[in-house]
Amino acid sequence: MMPMNLVLVRHGESEGNVARGRSEHGDNSLFTEEFMNRHSSKLRLTDKGRTQAIAAGEWIKNNLNFKFGRHMVSSYMRAMETAALLNLSNPQWYQDIYLRERDIGAFDIISEESKQRDYPKAFAEYKRDPFYWTPPNGESVAQLCLRIDRVLDTLHRECQDKNVIIVCHGMVMWGFMIRLEKLTPQNFLDRSQHGNLAFRIRNCQILHYTRLDPSEPSTAAVRCEWARSVCPWDLASPSLWRRISRPRYSNDELLREVELSPRLVS
Repeated sequence: MMPMNLVLVRHGESEGNVARGRSEHGDNSLFTEEFMNRHSSKLRLTDKGRTQAIAAGEWIKNNLNFKFGRHMVSSYMRAMETAALLNLSNPQWYQDIYLRERDIGAFDIISEESKQRDYPKAFAEYKRDPFYWTPPNGESVAQLCLRIDRVLDTLHRECQDKNVIIVCHGMVMWGFMIRLEKLTPQNFLDRSQHGNLAFRIRNCQILHYTRLDPSEPSTAAVRCEWARSVCPWDLASPSLWRRISRPRYSNDELLREVELSPRLVS
């Protein structure tokens, strides 16, 4: 059985976030030789990222009326720094390599200009199918989900009825969402690529899954049935509880979905 509450926290703004953001607007000045020679795991938080992490910790302490029985964190520096700055009461953090960010291989610490220039074929493949697409020397979203399953197995085995906090990364949180809510590849694309603020995962976003009915907390389900998403430094963003609806298909519904892909050979 799953934990009673599972709280996922994305790391605060990192050096990589800033460098990529500027590069998308044509400014590649942060991609110096020294910057590009670091592995992604070594990237730190910016001053803004540290402030976001502190705000996330305050929200957790002020709004969650339970104690955590397990604290887990990605082995990447920006996640560890965020976890420490949450300033939770006497945590014992477990580092877990399965919680590391999605491996985007050759696309990792590289400017947008270089991506477009050096990997045109990879960009064309991405447009064909973003869910199953594998970056050069990296991993697809589908492959990332295999790592998430290993973490979920640990939670089932060791953290039944406990409250668990995990500090990790944006795509890792998407992986948890895919596996916990049984999202199809198309469900994932609909949520992640159409500007839906209810599913946006910003720096230090908090994604809270629970087995307890928010309207009747004395009632517990056998698995996580409710979820909410909170941005602790922008409380104007959506943060309402939603009941998880896991998609199921009849034979006819499967065939209707199949027909969306034209058959080229009869």
